[in-house]
Parts: sequence; C-alpha cells; structure tokens
Amino acid sequence: MLISLSWLREFVPYEGDVQNLGDRLTMLGLELEGIHDPFAEIAQVVVGHVTECARHPESDHLSVCSVDIGTGELLSIVCGAPNVAAGQKVPVAPVGSTLPGGLQIKKAKLRGVPSMGMICSERELGLSEAHEGILVLPDSCGVGRPLTEALNLERTVLDISITPNRADCLSVLGIARETALAFGLPLTMPSCAVEEGGEDAAGLLALEIADGELCPLYQARLLSGVRMGKAPDWMRYRLTAVGLRPISNIVDVTNYVMMELGHPLHAFDRDLLAGAKIRVAPAIDGMLFTTLDGQERKLLASDLLIWDGEKPVALAGVMGGLNSEIGDGTTEVALECAVFRPGTIRRTARRLALPSEASYRFERGVDQVGARLAVDRAARLMAEVSGARVLRGVVTAEPKPWTTRVHGFRLGRCNDLLGLELAPEFARETFTRMGCLVDESDAARWSVTTPPWRLDLEREVDLSEELARVYGVDRIPAVLPRVAKSLDVVGREEGEFAFNRRIKAWASGVGLREVVNYSFVGQKDLDLLCLEGGCRIAIANPLTEEQNVLRTAVAPSLLQNLKHNIAQGNARLRLFELARVYFEDQDSETRAREHTRLGILLHGPRFAEDWPWPLEDADYLDAKGLVEGLFEHLKLGRPEFAALDGHCFLEPAVAVSLEGKTLGTLGRVKADMADAHHARREVWMADLDVDLLRALHTARKVEFRPLPTFPPVRRDVTVTCPGGLAAESVRRTIQELRPQFLESVEMVDLFTPAPDKDERNLTFRLTYRHSARTLKDKEVDKEHGKMVDGLLQKLPVRL
Repeated sequence: MLISLSWLREFVPYEGDVQNLGDRLTMLGLELEGIHDPFAEIAQVVVGHVTECARHPESDHLSVCSVDIGTGELLSIVCGAPNVAAGQKVPVAPVGSTLPGGLQIKKAKLRGVPSMGMICSERELGLSEAHEGILVLPDSCGVGRPLTEALNLERTVLDISITPNRADCLSVLGIARETALAFGLPLTMPSCAVEEGGEDAAGLLALEIADGELCPLYQARLLSGVRMGKAPDWMRYRLTAVGLRPISNIVDVTNYVMMELGHPLHAFDRDLLAGAKIRVAPAIDGMLFTTLDGQERKLLASDLLIWDGEKPVALAGVMGGLNSEIGDGTTEVALECAVFRPGTIRRTARRLALPSEASYRFERGVDQVGARLAVDRAARLMAEVSGARVLRGVVTAEPKPWTTRVHGFRLGRCNDLLGLELAPEFARETFTRMGCLVDESDAARWSVTTPPWRLDLEREVDLSEELARVYGVDRIPAVLPRVAKSLDVVGREEGEFAFNRRIKAWASGVGLREVVNYSFVGQKDLDLLCLEGGCRIAIANPLTEEQNVLRTAVAPSLLQNLKHNIAQGNARLRLFELARVYFEDQDSETRAREHTRLGILLHGPRFAEDWPWPLEDADYLDAKGLVEGLFEHLKLGRPEFAALDGHCFLEPAVAVSLEGKTLGTLGRVKADMADAHHARREVWMADLDVDLLRALHTARKVEFRPLPTFPPVRRDVTVTCPGGLAAESVRRTIQELRPQFLESVEMVDLFTPAPDKDERNLTFRLTYRHSARTLKDKEVDKEHGKMVDGLLQKLPVRL
C-alpha cells in the first residue's frame, strides 16, 4: 500500500520524521517496506520561460526556442511540439539530466542548430500518457524552480505492507487513524457535503438485490450535465504518485476516493443503462461477459453481476463492463457504492485471474457504514472537476443492515494473557481513540462497541491484542508460559500437523534428511517423468518457465535435489519430503484437489565412507526396509509388496498395500530419467499416500498388554528353497502352522551357495514364550519339530 506523506498530513497533523513514523507503524503491525520519491527521476527538471520561438530554418515541424531557466544565460533548445510558443512557462530538462526510462539529455545538433536541453511533455516526464504537445505550466511558476516544487508533487511515499486482516488500512484514512492512535493526534475528515439539485434520484433509478447475503448494501448517486475531460493536475499527479494511472476526471475521482477512504466505487454511463434499473444478481452458468479490458470471460453461477434492466453491465466488485463504460461523450453518470460478500469476490477474481484494486479491498471487507461517506465524497469531487449537477438523494437498497458489534472485555483476563499490568485508564483511552464506545457499568466486564471499519475485531482476545500493539509488543517482557496438559486429551484423534510431525521425527531418526521444495515445477519436469498431463494446474503468472505448474508428484522435486547435490559433489543421499501435490478438480471451490505425499529417495553407497563395511550401493532392500520401518513405527502391521508393470518412471516397481488398499509405490527410477538428472548410480524412490496412512493409523485402537515376565526360547531354521519362492511366503506359512507358544518369526539371513543354481538358503528365527511359566527345551523342540515337518510338506523346500 503506497501512502503519500503530504496526503496523510491532510488527515492528521503529523510533522515528525518520516522514518520515525514508519517505525511506529511497523510496531503497530503495519510494516514499513520502504520510503521512496515517486518523482525522483524528474528531480533535475526545472521551470523554464520561452522568451523567443522561431521556425527551424531546415525543418517545417521543428522550432528553435530561447529558454530562460534562471541561470542568467538563455538556452537554445530545438523542440518538435506543435504547441510551443513564446511567453510560455515550460518544464526543461537541462543537459546532464536523466528522464524516466533512462533518457540522458546531452548537447546535440538538430539539423545544424545546437540544442542545449529538452522541453518535455507529460509522457516524457512520466506524469501521464499525454504527448500531443509539451506541458505548459501556469504563469505563477517561478523560473528556475524545480518542477517538483512548482507542481507541488508528492516527494515522500511510504510503502506499507498491510496484513490481510487489516482491510481498514488500505486507504489514507486508515493509515491516518493508526497515526493518530500512535501519536495522540486529532483526525480531520475530508469535506463530503454535497450540493444537490434537480430531480429526485429515487424516481429515476430502481434498485433490486436478489440476495442480501451476497450484497448487503447498494447505493447510487446520479449526476447530470457531466463534462468529460482531464482531472485537475493535483489529482492526476497524486494518483500517479501512489501507482495509479490517470484516465479521465470521472474515473480518476472514483480511484481517488478509493485510495483516500478505502471504499471502491464504479461509475456507469447512465445513458447506456437500459430500463432505468440496476439489479444485483448471480451470473447464468456459462454465460459470456466482456469486461473493461476488452476480454470476453466465461462466468459461473457463483459469480456476482450488476445488471441493468436487460443485460449485465459489471462484474461485481472486480471490473466494470465494456457496454457501460464512461467515455468522452458521457453526460449522465450513475455512481455506484456497494458492499459485496468477500468470499464471492475472492473466488471470481482468483478464477478469472483478474485482480484489481477494487477486488483487493472487497475480498478483505469494506466499511458498510462508511459507504455513504465515500459516495458523497465522490459526488462532491465529480461535481467540482466536471461541472456536473448532483441530483437530489441517494438511491439505496440495504437488505442486510449493519449490525453493531458489542464485545465483553475483562481487563484482568487481558493482563493475564499479556503478562502485564495495564491500567484501566490506558485501556479506556486506547479503545476510545480507536473509535470504540466503552461501557464500564460493570467494572469487571466492560462492554466495548467496535467501529464498523474494524472488521477484524471479532472477539474479546482481539481487543487484548489491540492493547498489546498500542502498548508496544516490543515492550512486553519475554516469559516462558506455564504449560499444563490435561489427561482429557488422551485418546483424542491426532491432528494432521501432529501426524506429519510424527512421520518427520521417524524419518530423521532413521537417517533421512528432510528437503523442502516449492510446490511449483516445470511442465518439462513432469513430462520427463511421463506424468499425466490432463490434471495439471498451470500457474497464471509464473516466476520462471521452470516453475510454471503445480506438481502432481514429489518425485520431480526430489530428483532436482539429487541433480543439485551431485553437482556439488555429494553423491550419497538419503532424502525425504513430506509435502502436498495438486490435481485439477473443477468441482472444488479452488479448482484444485490436494493430497499429502511422502517421498523417499536413496542414491549412492549404503554406508558412509568411514563405515568399516564394503561400500555397496543402496538397493531395493534398503528402500523396502524403510517402508516397512515406517509401517512398524505407525503400528500398521506388515505391508504387502506386489510387482507393478508399466509405471511411468519406476522400473522395476512394486505397489505397497495394506488391507487391500494401495498406499503407494516403490522402485528404481528408470535409467534414462536418472541419467537426465546426472545420476550414474541406481536411484531408488518410494512414494506413499500420507492421507491414507493417517486414516489407517487413526483407525487403529491402542491396546495395552503386560510386559513378558518369563524368558523366551529361540530356535533357528534354515531351509533351501527355489529362487522364485518369496521369503514372505515361507514366513507366512510358518505363522499359518501356528506352533504352540510361538511369539514371532523373523528372517535373519539369506545365502546363495552356488551362483549357477537357482536356489538360496533362508534362515528364520522363531521365538517361543509362555505367558505364565518358563518353557522347557523339550516342549519347544516338540513344537518346533512339528512346524518343520509341516513346512516341508506345504512348500518345495528342504533342510
């Protein structure tokens, strides 16, 4: 939000240092981003007086001027403007100065005549787009005076970052209120008295609102006898200083009042409104509407429109329509000042990628009570700058009047929250200066009526926060809070954040390093992995082409991390990322469907270089072990792994499932794709659905059992089996035989005795235990022998 210091001083008499003002606003929660001079590029331009003007001897369209700029020497300047004449006061850029756009003024000869500077137009000065001729200054401007002083241009503009909840500060008035609060200064409101005449506006325009929830208030003033033209210089230059482009006197007034009071307005050409009627109603699904920028847009039934008696004329709260645009021939104006539901405006502006200064304010909320002040202020200014007559009365429809909000406030509770001892006098004075009404009839619990422009004050704690920021958050002593946790929370469902934190703690504990990537990747990154293209969400205004789409998988980001680390000489990687992926979904309010995924990437040696083992590369067993470890950590049981054919970027690949639900995939990145990321070794990845993991984890019921008090008895069994027989099949068969006293079965070794034979030796360790007594070897041997016999009968294995 750009705020002109001189404009601010029209509301509040602050005469202190601008940096001090910015620092104080920052401590109030309105962070100062910077202070700049919007007209610094024309600071060297001065006022000149054209003493003589003659035709160029070698050109029909050039003039040779003698110009006095107060240095005691007349400058010879060649000018091509058709309106230059002797006796004029003009802006002159002398030799050595630089104009907006980087144009440096140097000594020159134009067709044999020396030129020692440049007489400038408004466009060359960056004041407007006008370039039909030079800018002719008022005769009152002193020769040699800097142009910025002569035109009283804004020289100090504060760039203030406004948080989304402080919509009331998106105006000069809002910042003035905060300045008055910070420094104890009076606030002066602009003059809004309107001189009315002629017919009653209510008899000339009918209003109809289809749904008061979508549009609680709609007001209109009518103006007749408008003369279109340029707005006064002071208004145009002030708008330029705060980043707005001047257009015409009527449109500039709407922008001026929006920046001044924070309420967007819109002006219609009343002659283009059919049926002497304005109706606020939703769009028809699929209809087309052309906005002021000339773009035809397809609308949804959730979009809100302003209609006349026959057709839509504006996209409510976002942009007007081309069919009711104010033009050079406009003489009758309908001035709109309305309040719309923020969520409706936000969805429309986001979906159509059509942000505007108006939508930026409407989607955060505007002052419904202050709307009358804004429409009166705009009508007064329009009458002044266009000679229009304001018709009597304001046409108003308010199906949902503003409800005054009253909150209870306990000073004792506030002090407990803040750790302070604020006095009642401080609280009373602060609330009053904020515009609140305080009822202290109950000393323990005040009733505080908040002003209609402070939409963020919704509950008692918000009032405590106001006292804290006015007192000074930096002055509140840092004290560790006393944290007490009730046993009532035991057994409650774990939230998403806590579950994700649990997974991150596990990943860090098993030696994985967390990476945090942007959600944006490039289309080519997804194409490289052959990921589906129909569900992608393209970024409307990407920062770079490498980040022009929302990712549909975590794999592209992890592979980019791999590529970057290899380039830095770090080839041994154990990475994980817990993040969201995005898919297009037209049925969603945001047009996006989000899922949380866990990605794991392994590359390089299994052990670190200083580990006293052979430097073998990580393989399938490492990745599979991590997945099994996660399931064990979450108490989900043992997952199942099944071969998966035709995966887009993994080969070989397996599907990870549990209880018949597919939870993700695991496998090796295809060689060509790994090579594209500079990997010279195998890259193993796992991609798991965290949302489904959380649902399964939440459904598990915690059961407690006593710790075993009697010692276990362990027996190992080694079987020789065909190479195609899965170890899991052997383990599952042992469990199905159900030997008495069996507590657990684990595979502890694998050995291939002869490379030329398709056989291998698998060793399993069986643990036996009795819950009530110590087992004897004889009992265990008997059960163990039965198990071995059954295993030999059921499977093609031998001892």
